[in-house]
Amino acid sequence: MLTLSAEECRDRNVVKIAGICGRRKQATAEAELAARLSYHAALLSLADLKDESIPQLLDHARAIASIIPIIGFYLQPAVGGRLLQYDFWRQFADIENVVAIKIAPFDRYQTIEVVRAIADSGRAPEIALYTGNDNHILLDLLSVFDFGSGPVRFSGGLLGHWAVWTKTAVEHLALARQHRDSISSDLLRLAHQITDANAAIFDPAHHFRGCIPGIHEILRRQGLLEGRWCLDPTEELSPGQSDEIDRVCKAYPSLQDDDFVKEHLDEWLH
Repeated sequence: MLTLSAEECRDRNVVKIAGICGRRKQATAEAELAARLSYHAALLSLADLKDESIPQLLDHARAIASIIPIIGFYLQPAVGGRLLQYDFWRQFADIENVVAIKIAPFDRYQTIEVVRAIADSGRAPEIALYTGNDNHILLDLLSVFDFGSGPVRFSGGLLGHWAVWTKTAVEHLALARQHRDSISSDLLRLAHQITDANAAIFDPAHHFRGCIPGIHEILRRQGLLEGRWCLDPTEELSPGQSDEIDRVCKAYPSLQDDDFVKEHLDEWLH
């Protein structure tokens, strides 16, 4: 799936990233299409290669990287990913055309393994790291990692959570960049509020089954969507999830951007 069309980006100063998935034949065709459309890089999903060995995964990544620069994607097992340990990421970092990695295992040990692998590779200045840990957003953005070879930081986030309350998310990213060397108790409090809100939206209580409907529900409440329907008609909010969303919306009005959306809704929809 391509994140933006070439036409949309023609006159804009943006980085165009394609999403590449599937086994070799499909992934190669998608990478070639993205390259023809002048996309700058491809986020490479390995979700369909769950049974392949580590050498086979690396061979797959090298093949796609020979077509277009790639962004690695560490997706948590609960939503279709697989465990990929230090040795994989250390070798992945040696692929010349790797330009970034989205780290989204929702696990501190696994997150640190990836960051350590990049630090040990010596390519930390060349490979941008993006947090996909929606349960740890602000703390990832504020964190400084050092394994003895110098500091490594996340450059930003590629987060499903940022599909909602996006104006506030931009402000949170700016705060993280401004205060990463002087973290206050207010920022720590904010970080945990964001995680609590994410738990309601992403539904970890039910193994993330309500994640997409949860995002859609926020957008529906803001008027950006007519409903929270998904491609799978059986995919719905989990029991009690709507009440949890009510709770966090009431508890954390400062996390939301309802007024901003309301101000621009007619303009955006028409």
